[in-house]
Amino acid sequence: MSNGFYNIAKRTLAVVTAPPSSFKLSPIPPSADWQFHLAEGCPAHCQYCYLAGSLSGPPVIRVFANLPQILDNLANYEQQGKTTSFEVSCYTDPLGIEHLTGSLAECIRYFGTRTNAHLRWVSKFDAVDGLLYLPHNGHTRCRMSVNAAPISGKFEGGTASVASRLNALRRLALPQERDGGGYPVGLVIAPIMPIDDWQMHYSRLFDQINEALDFDCDLTFELISHRFTPGSKEVLQTWYPQSKLEMDEAKRSVKRNKFGGTKYVYDKDTMKALRCFFETEITKRFPNAEILYWT
Repeated sequence: MSNGFYNIAKRTLAVVTAPPSSFKLSPIPPSADWQFHLAEGCPAHCQYCYLAGSLSGPPVIRVFANLPQILDNLANYEQQGKTTSFEVSCYTDPLGIEHLTGSLAECIRYFGTRTNAHLRWVSKFDAVDGLLYLPHNGHTRCRMSVNAAPISGKFEGGTASVASRLNALRRLALPQERDGGGYPVGLVIAPIMPIDDWQMHYSRLFDQINEALDFDCDLTFELISHRFTPGSKEVLQTWYPQSKLEMDEAKRSVKRNKFGGTKYVYDKDTMKALRCFFETEITKRFPNAEILYWT
């Protein structure tokens, strides 16, 4: 796919009906019990985009029109007597298209009525005005994906600034006079990269987070190191031929999944140093927060 064709596709939004396969949900550990989809495709231009290896064809944004049927289907996957979590951000950034669809708000309203089902979404955008006063009843966790300044500034085109994302998260978490109070919130720090002076840059990110969330709130962290597959590398280099993103297999370790797929991840010592830094900083700065996973 030529870069010009890619740019046209990225600016195209189609309203379609979710196919029958969308109603057979897949587990999505460690993020949630199940994933479901409001759309496929994302308006952002992240040069490390994991959708490059997940969705086939041009990256047109396909919004699903049959949302009531999609939501009705979720009850079939709820576990009796236990909270079931549903992730809605696997194939799109739902906040990035919310001003056109209203689908995320409708999902929040739906989960606010469920007894044992919780919603999870994550974004790199900041337009949260329409979500602030919804009756979520604490059943939706709103997360922002953030990164160190040299990474977000260089590789996350078309997104809100990290400062704007953190301010949006602050507004969602604040216990203002609204139905259900403030939302449970979270930070997804991804993809973590050992760039030059990475400890300093990520310390500054934690300073920003600490300033934005300077009050008691229900807070979680998810920590995801950078990785790529041979297929995603090929697609990304077509989409962003001038990118400076490091994807050198010789500098990585090979990780294989149970289906024989290959990912390139950082070596054991690098991963250990990164994980130790992040877990230490979070425990020290946010003692009441929960680290959900490192990967």
